[in-house]
Amino acid sequence: MVKNPIEEIEVPKLEKKLPPKLSKQNTLRLLEIVNNYPYEYKFLRYRNYAIFATFIYAGLRKQELLHLKYTDVDIENLTLFVRQGKGSKDRIIPISYTLAQSLKKYLDERKKLNKTNPEFFSSLRGNIGFTSDGLKRLVEQVRKSSGVTFSVHKLRHTFATLMLEGGCDIFSLSKMMGHSDIKTTTIYLAASAEHLRAQMTKHPLNDLPVRI
Repeated sequence: MVKNPIEEIEVPKLEKKLPPKLSKQNTLRLLEIVNNYPYEYKFLRYRNYAIFATFIYAGLRKQELLHLKYTDVDIENLTLFVRQGKGSKDRIIPISYTLAQSLKKYLDERKKLNKTNPEFFSSLRGNIGFTSDGLKRLVEQVRKSSGVTFSVHKLRHTFATLMLEGGCDIFSLSKMMGHSDIKTTTIYLAASAEHLRAQMTKHPLNDLPVRI
């Protein structure tokens, strides 16, 4: 039998790149820019801020946010119901009081304009949901105003990293992100050297006096 000369050559493993994310400083800068932009209509200020807050505080995917229904948001019980996310799976995401307040302010403005479309986020013109093209224009507007390079997916990665840095466990984060395999979530564990350094301070023998 003829031996294949390349059989014993080890195939190099593809390097796993860490997901790109924003720093806390740039994340706060984006929210500040969205809030203080000179909008022509007050509705846009509250809606756009609520959109960015939802990406940053809840980690939704682009299509999940655009398909979010009015009835999927329960501000009183602090939950978002994501219908048919990636892999056609539904999931419930708990939200913070901070995000809930941003969503409530937007809803108050939406009610003033008599928006009755089933989508949670409405377009300014007409009684229709916010569109993919509208979101694209909004992202470009904020990029230009802030000088921060980002994408909607980068905001999702930022959410995941911030959650882990805040002490969220990997299993809970996996459920919030809608990952079918927890291995997908574990890549975020290596995303922050600062987080790892903070974990090292938890070593129980750190307080012992140094002996030389």
